[in-house]
Amino acid sequence: MTEMLEPNRDDASGPAIEKTQINTTVSPQSDGASESTENLQPPPLSWKLGAIVLVTAIGFGSQWSSGITSAMKTTIKKEMKVNNKQFALLEASEDFMVTVLMLFSGFITDKIGGASAILYGNILYSVGSILVAGAAQTRSYRFMIGGRVIRALGDIATQVAQYKVFSSWFAPGNGFASTLGFELGIGKIGAFAGKSSANIIAKRTGDFAWVFWVAVFMNLFTNVMTVVFYWFTKIANKRFHGTADPATGERLVEKSKKLELRKVLELPWGFWAVMAFSMFQTSTSIVFLQNATELAEQRFKTSSIVAAWYTSTAQYAGFFFVPLLGVFLDLFGQRISSMVVCGTLIFTSMLLVCFANTPKGTAASFGIFAFANCFGPTTIIDSIRTSMFDPSVFGTAYALKITMNNAVNIIVRVITGVIQDQSDNKYDRVTIVYVALAGASVAVSFLLAFGCWIFIDLRQLQWSRKLRIARRDILVPRKEAFNKASGATKKISIGCFGALLILTCGSWCAYFWGVATGNN
Repeated sequence: MTEMLEPNRDDASGPAIEKTQINTTVSPQSDGASESTENLQPPPLSWKLGAIVLVTAIGFGSQWSSGITSAMKTTIKKEMKVNNKQFALLEASEDFMVTVLMLFSGFITDKIGGASAILYGNILYSVGSILVAGAAQTRSYRFMIGGRVIRALGDIATQVAQYKVFSSWFAPGNGFASTLGFELGIGKIGAFAGKSSANIIAKRTGDFAWVFWVAVFMNLFTNVMTVVFYWFTKIANKRFHGTADPATGERLVEKSKKLELRKVLELPWGFWAVMAFSMFQTSTSIVFLQNATELAEQRFKTSSIVAAWYTSTAQYAGFFFVPLLGVFLDLFGQRISSMVVCGTLIFTSMLLVCFANTPKGTAASFGIFAFANCFGPTTIIDSIRTSMFDPSVFGTAYALKITMNNAVNIIVRVITGVIQDQSDNKYDRVTIVYVALAGASVAVSFLLAFGCWIFIDLRQLQWSRKLRIARRDILVPRKEAFNKASGATKKISIGCFGALLILTCGSWCAYFWGVATGNN
């Protein structure tokens, strides 16, 4: 394990390296290029801002329909005559497709670039949305599962592509987290609008299918923005040649000429440490939010419309805080500290929703969750990018993260759906599962906090922007050592990759068992 150890040299007394002293020679591995970044013409700020606005508009449209199904859980079960197990399988059908194809989508995105992947993905997503709306119109449960599967094919392509685009325009600590925060914040507004208005549209129109048709119209807007962004990227690629990471001199690329499976199998062990936190924290949030509207209906004894407003507020109220968090991570680092705060608050929220099952306790739980949920996505995605030595496989690395989360989601959704049916549709026993998952995320975050005092691969996640640039004398040798190493570090990475494959296969078993028998 000596490969993971490094002397503690990131103190203030270390030799600071000014920007003018940084050797900006491009690593040949980045895109097979041999030219130096001194000859590159990076895109100006106006073009970067244009890319952010367009990708954010795309995300706003896609996020609109992301929460409408969970917001109408009670309505869908009533109108389509399904139970909790069947509803869980409806949600899990999308997760299943993600686990099957997401990794392949990550490879393709790294190869063809984020802009192209978004274009093709949104076309498929729109077709699937039309089929889902048609299924709601005809009240066909099986038809809706088919539509969700097709829609998932498009969602698979777009999820990775958006952040791949950002990683090719912005380096860690140099705008990547800020860009993520802005996009996620606007996405929260779109998701809030869709989720909070879903039951209102269903009530006012007298047919819940109209909710899905409105989502189709929003997808058409998304497609228009996607075409504009694709055209925008084509022009940018002709006029500009890219940019470089100011800390390492690594050239940032949108697509790679050559993809190597070895790079995916041998991702840094720090990446897998971040994945361990995401496995529990992200899955807790996603599965809890799937059922939060119905839980609010029961706890507050209110209508589905009011309950959807409660849960939408809990999920999206912190939209203004997410961009601020992104700026903080870019300037000051402290990514592991943010994980500790996120995990602790999520755990506190789940304890309240489980053991303080009164209206006041549930309200307090939702309030804490609203703040805690702001930390997760930006911190995790930025930490994944920062932990990697080779940015050319970021799309595939992020695809692994989504695959893992959806695999856990399938297992947890099927289990909690059965538990709820056996508990007379109540959530008293289901919430114990949420507490267990959240508790695991706290444990992982504290282990990471302890580990960053020992291992440089974790400690770099805490570095500020200035310190990351100053510690180039550590980062570059670490990358070179990792590329040459063949010992314990890479065995850990390969072992983690194998464990992820086993987890994914387990989720498939859970899904097919649930489909075939209705059992967990």
